Amino acid sequence: MPDRQRTVFFVSDRTGITAEALGNSLLTQFDGFAFRRTTIPFVDSDEAADRAIATINACSDSGGLRPIVISSIVDEHLSERVRTCNARVLDFFQTFIAPLEQELSAKSSHAAGRSHGLRNSTEYFSRIEAINFTLAHDDGQTTKELSRAQVILVGVSRCGKTPTSIYLALQCGIRCANFPLTPDDFERGVLPDSIAPYRDKLFGLTIAPDRLQAIRHERKPNSTYSSDRQCRYEVAAAERMMKDAGVPVLNTSTKSIEELATTILLEGKLDRHIF
Repeated sequence: MPDRQRTVFFVSDRTGITAEALGNSLLTQFDGFAFRRTTIPFVDSDEAADRAIATINACSDSGGLRPIVISSIVDEHLSERVRTCNARVLDFFQTFIAPLEQELSAKSSHAAGRSHGLRNSTEYFSRIEAINFTLAHDDGQTTKELSRAQVILVGVSRCGKTPTSIYLALQCGIRCANFPLTPDDFERGVLPDSIAPYRDKLFGLTIAPDRLQAIRHERKPNSTYSSDRQCRYEVAAAERMMKDAGVPVLNTSTKSIEELATTILLEGKLDRHIF
C-alpha cells in the first residue's frame, strides 16, 4: 500500500554512519513498511545544506507522503537550516546534547566528526593492525603468529567465518583468525593440530544444513560440495568435534553478524575498541 512506503534520508556532516546506524535501529521497529533509504553525507556548509534541502524537497514535491529525515548534524546553524525542509526531521544530536549539557553543567564543543575521527592515534593504528592480521589469517591461509590472535573461529566452509572475522576486526579492533574444518579433520575426528593449543581462543560456528546447502549451491551448483548429504555430514561432524573439544558453538543461521560478534566479545571477556 502507498502509505506503507516511505522515503528516509540519513543526513550528516560527516560520513553518515552514525545516522544510518541509529536510524536503521529505529526503522526496524516498524514492521510492514518499505523504507527507501538515501544517505546525504558531508553536509558541512551552507551550500551543502542547500543541496540537501533541495533533494529532500524534490522528493516531497514528487507526490506521496513527506519523507523522513534522520540527521546527525552537530553544527546548530546547519542543523536548523536542514530542519526547514519539507519533511519529518529527527535530529539525534540536538535531541540529546541539550539534556547532557544541563546534566554535565558544560557546553558541548559542537565539533563535527568526533565519533569517527582520529581522536586517539594509538587506537586507530591498533584497529589497522587488527584488520591486517585478520585478513592475513583468513580461511587458514597461515598458522603463523596464531598466539597473537584474540579469537580463532572454526567451522565448515561457508558457515560465516570470514564476515564475522572481518566485522570483529573492523568494528571492534579484535585480531581474529578463522580456520576451516576439512574432510581430513572429520575423518580424524579431532581439531587440527595447528589450532588445538589455542583452545581458550576458539569459537565454533555452525549453520543449518539446508542454509549451508543454499550458500554452497551459489558457489558450486550441483556438486558434491553443495549436496544435501555432504552438508548434513559436515555440519554434524563439525558440531560433534567441537562439542568433544569443549569449544563454544554459535549458530550463524539464526544470528546476525553483530549478534555473533557481541556474543564472542562477551563470552571471551574481550573489550570492544570504540573509535
